[in-house]
Formats: sequence, structure tokens, C-alpha cells
Amino acid sequence: MKLLLDTHLLLWAAGSPDQLPIAARQLLEDPQNELLFSAASLWEIAIKRGLGRSDFQVDARVLRRGLLDNGYQELAITSAHAVSIDSLPPIHKDPFDRILVAQATVEGITLLTADALVAQYPGPVRKI
Repeated sequence: MKLLLDTHLLLWAAGSPDQLPIAARQLLEDPQNELLFSAASLWEIAIKRGLGRSDFQVDARVLRRGLLDNGYQELAITSAHAVSIDSLPPIHKDPFDRILVAQATVEGITLLTADALVAQYPGPVRKI
């Protein structure tokens, strides 16, 4: 199964795996699963780190390299992803979460999230 991790799950997987829910750890450790991260997550981390957010202190460059070195695949943002945002219901206003949902929907992959609000979107979104 192809799994796209939301930004917080990526941060936990890379720096604080003990914060991951058990279900998430099991999915990430299953060699049958293909793990992906979005360019949007790195963009979000870089922006929020630049704003001084204490929960976004990781260097996005270092995180990207670590994810790639550990077998994650990068998912670029395409125009198809961008334009599909207009078909999403107005559940969540966060543009980073909305592009992740759009990417999962367009690509037909499962978005893993710990965010109950994001999990309300229809389509391939799974709260863990």
C-alpha cells in the first residue's frame, strides 16, 4: 500500500518515533508499504521554522535527506494537485493539509494523519 504521511507524522517518524501511535509504527515498519512524503510538508516545515515555531525546529534539508536515505519517496506538487483543491469541502483551512488531501486523492494513495479534522475529508485519508 502507498502511504503519504502528513507533516506531523513525518516529524515524529524522523525525530520522535515514540510519539507515533502504535498503528502508525506498524504501518511504517511493514516492508509491503511504500512510504511517501510531500514537498508540501517540507515547505510547511521550512516556513514554520522560519517563523520560530517551537514545534518545527528541524532543518527541512536534513529531514529530506534522512527521509530519502530511509527509503521514503518524494511526492512533488503538480498542477493537478493544486486545481483539485477547489473540489475539497471546506473542512479545514490549513493550505498544507488541504494540498496533502488533494495529492492523496489525485494519486489514489492513502494519507495517514493524526489530525481528526483532516481525517474528516472524504477519500483516501486514514486517521491513526
